Amino acid sequence: MLYQLFSILIFPGFLFLAVASQFAEFLDRRIYARLQNRIGPPWFQPFADFIKLIAKEELIPSAANPRMFKMMPIFAFSSAVCAFLYIPLYRAHSLFYFDSDLIIILYLMTIPTLAFFIGGWYSTSLFARIGSVRSLTQLFAYEVPLFMGILSAALLADTWSISQLSVFYGSHPFYWLFNLIGFGVSLIALLAKLEKGPFDIPEAETEVVAGSFTEYSGRHLAFLRLTLNVEMVVGSALLAAVFLPFGYEFGACIGFFIFLCKIIFIISLLSLARTVFARMRIDQMVNFCWKYLVPFAFLQLLFNLVLKGVLVR
Repeated sequence: MLYQLFSILIFPGFLFLAVASQFAEFLDRRIYARLQNRIGPPWFQPFADFIKLIAKEELIPSAANPRMFKMMPIFAFSSAVCAFLYIPLYRAHSLFYFDSDLIIILYLMTIPTLAFFIGGWYSTSLFARIGSVRSLTQLFAYEVPLFMGILSAALLADTWSISQLSVFYGSHPFYWLFNLIGFGVSLIALLAKLEKGPFDIPEAETEVVAGSFTEYSGRHLAFLRLTLNVEMVVGSALLAAVFLPFGYEFGACIGFFIFLCKIIFIISLLSLARTVFARMRIDQMVNFCWKYLVPFAFLQLLFNLVLKGVLVR
């Protein structure tokens, strides 16, 4: 009981994930800045921003639904943290693994976007509602290729458990190379889930102020921004566990170090992608997902179906 409580609250749960997500934001912003020939923020900037927001006054619009307005940041953050507990870190099995836990992870990762939509919608601000609708529209576009890309790798392993998936690819060291198309599709879909360029359409800077978060301030805004950072770590960890399932065989310490390296690698790819490409319009984003990402994800699915009959005995 004490071990499980420690795992949930300290490592690899709330405290570790909160700190790691702030370092992930620093890494993302620093790489993004260097690619634009800028210096970027110091390592403590995300922590300073979080503390500053916590200390600020909380303002709730008079026309907003106060209960829904306050609940959604907590709801979004909690679901993202829960998803992380089912992902393998330093060994092939996660902390709370069971059959079909991959489905639970994908389900929990969907909840923050829905919470952003509900929080923005119930704030009754015009800009927040426009940003919320765009977030939900993007969700319907990128979620299908993301699920197809990740579940294709699970289909080849013949399991819906991410822990068993890691065990399968650990016993077949080079099979992960067959999932490179799915990895590319899932990486792009994760970029859209995090609402980073070129898919930062819900915010679009000066166009709709701050999207779903327009009316949020103080600790509520702090936890919403923290949730986005946590999602970046959780999404990167999920892609690392599914598409780069190696390193667990070297023991806990080395395995955890390799896990961190894989997350840094994926965050670097995300930073590179949002540096290279300009922002799309919402209609361009939806067309791109359905015309390109879904067909490539479907190709990966068919490819793995054939491989499953030929290679897996």
